[in-house]
This record gives sequence, structure tokens and C-alpha cells, in this order.
Amino acid sequence: MSDQVATITSPQLLHKLLIEQTKSRPRHSNDNGLVESKNGAVIRKHMGYGYIAAAHAEAIHGFYRKYLNPYVNLHRPCAQAEIEVDTKGKTRRRYRRSQTPLATFLALEHPERFLRPGLSIDQLRQEAARQSDTEAARQMQLAKQKLFAGFRRSA
Repeated sequence: MSDQVATITSPQLLHKLLIEQTKSRPRHSNDNGLVESKNGAVIRKHMGYGYIAAAHAEAIHGFYRKYLNPYVNLHRPCAQAEIEVDTKGKTRRRYRRSQTPLATFLALEHPERFLRPGLSIDQLRQEAARQSDTEAARQMQLAKQKLFAGFRRSA
């Protein structure tokens, strides 16, 4: 039996198990490329690459919900890609515009149709205006320092 398993090559095994081998690629939504790019550009920048024990998951989740996500979505400007297609059909991304994800969302035609029930455009604007971009960044950094200090105490 072990000889039979040893003779199966990787593509045969993947086919046998009905598994497709994929990598994160642009414009392929089933690859989860958006999450991977956010992990690289945002999450890893703030949280680092080191291992964090599962016991800290709840504290990290609270930090994300209360500080990091509002900062990233309401206050942190991001480069916005314009996709240009040349005569040969090759797509090229140009980053000429920089604005917050909220500003990009509000620029959509009828953005309210994408909101979850009970949330309004005015509520989002009020949340963004509640504090300046700089103050939001300061509060997020202080909360991150407090979070990491808690990791050191419990280690």
C-alpha cells in the first residue's frame, strides 16, 4: 500500500483529491488576493510577522474592531488604481489618486445600496468627522502599544 502512495505525483494527487492549486493573483476573486494584499500592506505593518498565541485572539480582535479598522477605512489615505488597457490588451495600473476608502465608497453611484441595514451614509460621515486623521492615528498607535504590552506581561 505504501508503494502505491509513493508513486502518485503531486498533480495526480491534487486531481485525485479534486484540489486546484492556486496562488493569489490580481482580478481572480476566488484566490482571496484582496485579503492577502491587505495582510501584507496593512496587518503585517502594524502587527508584525511574529507568532501571536491564540490566547490573545480576543484582544487582537477588539483592537481591530475599535481602532485599526476605523483608522484604515475612515482616516488612512490609500492609492487608488486606474486601470488602463493598451493597444495590445495589456492592463496597467496607474496610481494618480489618493483618498480614504470612505471617500472612494462615497464617490460610487448610490453608495447607500451597499450598506448593511441600519447603517446610513450620515452615520459614516459623522464617525469619520468625530476625530481628525492625525488623532485617529495617535489613538490607534497608543492602543497598539497597550495591546503589545499586554502580550509581554502574559508571556
